[in-house]
Amino acid sequence: MLPDDVTLWLERVHTAIHANSIDYPFLAYGTDWLAFAHLVLAIAFLGPWRDPVRNKWVLQFGVIACVAVIPLALIAGQFRGIPLAWRLIDCGFGVFGAIPLLICLNRVKHLESLQQIVLTFNPIDHNDPPSAFR
Repeated sequence: MLPDDVTLWLERVHTAIHANSIDYPFLAYGTDWLAFAHLVLAIAFLGPWRDPVRNKWVLQFGVIACVAVIPLALIAGQFRGIPLAWRLIDCGFGVFGAIPLLICLNRVKHLESLQQIVLTFNPIDHNDPPSAFR
């Protein structure tokens, strides 16, 4: 059984969603755009998968976004009347989302140092065309 305050909150959320779907169905269009934004961000993260060193900025962007979740959840959630427990869960998405990104950034840093070693021993001749054009 859920605590009374959680049950009341869930009932309030259900009532709001139901009222909005009846009286203001166009508000659901915002969730369509939210889903689209998630897909676009997922596509952006293909860059670090293909070329981690060149696209480490995407991982850094992700960490910044994770950090930004915390003040947004705490401040905006307060104004919207979101219970503290739920706001802390939202903050958890920022904290736990940053962990794999920081691990990846650490590994990219290691790849960068290896890349520098390779370039030191095998300097690139910038006058030489790429191998695909030879």
